[in-house]
Amino acid sequence: MATLIVLILVALLAVVAIFKAVRIVPQSYAIIVERLGKFQAEYGAGMHFLVPFIDRVRTMVDLREQVVSFPPQPVITSDNLVVSIDSVIYYQVTDPKRATYEIANYLQAIEQLTVTTLRNVIGAMDLEQTLTSRDQINGQLRGVLDQATGRWGIRVSNVELKSIDPPASIQGAMEQQMRAERDRRAAILTAEGVKQSQILTAEGDKQSAILRAEGQAQSAILKAQGESRAILQVFDAIHRGNADPKLLAYQYLQTLPKIANGSSSKMWIVPTEFTAALDGIAGALGGKGSPAPGSGAFSADSDEPVKVDMSGLGDLSLTSELASTNLAAPEEALAEAKGEAETASSVAEQNASDATTTLPARGTHAAPAPSDDGLPPVVPPAGT
Repeated sequence: MATLIVLILVALLAVVAIFKAVRIVPQSYAIIVERLGKFQAEYGAGMHFLVPFIDRVRTMVDLREQVVSFPPQPVITSDNLVVSIDSVIYYQVTDPKRATYEIANYLQAIEQLTVTTLRNVIGAMDLEQTLTSRDQINGQLRGVLDQATGRWGIRVSNVELKSIDPPASIQGAMEQQMRAERDRRAAILTAEGVKQSQILTAEGDKQSAILRAEGQAQSAILKAQGESRAILQVFDAIHRGNADPKLLAYQYLQTLPKIANGSSSKMWIVPTEFTAALDGIAGALGGKGSPAPGSGAFSADSDEPVKVDMSGLGDLSLTSELASTNLAAPEEALAEAKGEAETASSVAEQNASDATTTLPARGTHAAPAPSDDGLPPVVPPAGT
């Protein structure tokens, strides 16, 4: 029985020894092995055999990159404002032996070093620079921390400022400033939009006025050209038809009442050619001359327009006479029409000036004197 108990104890001791002797290290981890209290070896990932009851594992170190967030720290800026800053540190253990034996608690050491370095960096900046220079602050912190933790076997890969919180009063002032700045920008943009709109509207009005004026000019030119062609065609048609004085006198009589019926006509003058036209008509009808002054055709004391009895013109047979005329060439007819028009215009102007000078004063009833050419005198209507 005693022998059996001894064998069981030996077996248990062997199992414990084997368990103590064999250590399996996971990936990205390292163990520090001490023999009799002294550093023996540093083992990485894999299975390792230790001397039972002599070798022991001091610590297991995580070789992966670690992220640690530190609580907010009050920091005073150069303009004596207290801001609260949260920071995040990214670090990695590169030498497990020095991280174990060179520093007692490297995480606490990194936190305190971060706080002191942050106060030194922020203390040289004002609030505006602190809020707008995060990249610069991160770079300075990482350089200082990496240099200080290098002798501990730790590498600081990155430092980030998670938040920078100024005092509540400063935040309210900053919000008002930003609101005023945004209102100013909105007003500027609105004014620029109105300016551009007015400029574009003015340019559009300018282009519209230019195009409208060009259109009116083209319209006036085309209208003048059309009237000119119409006048030339009328003259050409008249000369092609070889109109005689009777037809011209008839047209003269048709136009004269229109002149007399004008509402703005206060005084109108009957030229001497009118009496000649009447003589021609009277001769064609077999009469003995123009009507005497004061007759039914012309009345000096009446305000009614001039009326002429044209019932006797139906016997003239103007259509047959026009049809039997010989038409001249258009160029010769046009030149002859222009010459006759100029001659008629000059004669009409001369007669008008002569008639104006021979009119009696207004309000008098002097008897009209006979003209030099033997035609009846011109009696102005009443009221002239």
